[in-house]
Amino acid sequence: MLAVMSEKTIALVTGANKGIGYEIAAGLGALGWSVGVGARDGQRGKDAVAKLRAAGADAFGVPLDVTDDESVTAAAQLIEERAGRLDVLVNNAGVAGGWPEEPTTIDLETVRRLVETNVIGVIRVTNAMLPLLRHSAHPRIVNQSSHVGSLALQTTPGVDLGGISGAYAPTKTYLNAVTIQYAKELSDTNILINNACPGYVATDLNGFSGTQTPEQGAVIAIRLAALPDDGPTGQLFDDKGIVPW
Repeated sequence: MLAVMSEKTIALVTGANKGIGYEIAAGLGALGWSVGVGARDGQRGKDAVAKLRAAGADAFGVPLDVTDDESVTAAAQLIEERAGRLDVLVNNAGVAGGWPEEPTTIDLETVRRLVETNVIGVIRVTNAMLPLLRHSAHPRIVNQSSHVGSLALQTTPGVDLGGISGAYAPTKTYLNAVTIQYAKELSDTNILINNACPGYVATDLNGFSGTQTPEQGAVIAIRLAALPDDGPTGQLFDDKGIVPW
């Protein structure tokens, strides 16, 4: 198995059983990569893998709850046993609170829940997968951020980001800040780490109110996952280019 897997790029996409995550997995599979479908719900994960395989992708299931230490450790062990390394990690899994949501009235448990998944979950998964990424010749990390996490855009007069967000938007700002620190720490390695803004995509995260399709939202993450060795690191991108922090 290891000899066969060494011929392919090995990727893991968290939260890949639906929405943008599924389309990222499908896009990476279309490149001929072997794609781990990270999913908290076991049956949904199996269904997604079956659908991807039926479409010709080399997909495999990775049971993964990004908020659970044991689950993340087990996921890393699964990939190590299957492939011996990881080439690309896409931290896509995320949750949203209400919208709009004013900070003066927000439920603190909502804040904790979003930080645990959208920030701590990314750190947990990234740190667990880093030993496997270090075995790759071309390691890439892509974190799923959002335009709403940009402080520059949030403070630009006339820019409409959908109203006040007391929890979700700040978690993406926090994620942006964490990514910068990873880029600084990993600057003397060949690991490239960037954040992706998928745009306003119609998914269950926003009650399917978005104006773009999940396929469109997946484009920038796929592009960042396949960056050349001299590609950028420590930056925030959408499908048009660099987004200001």
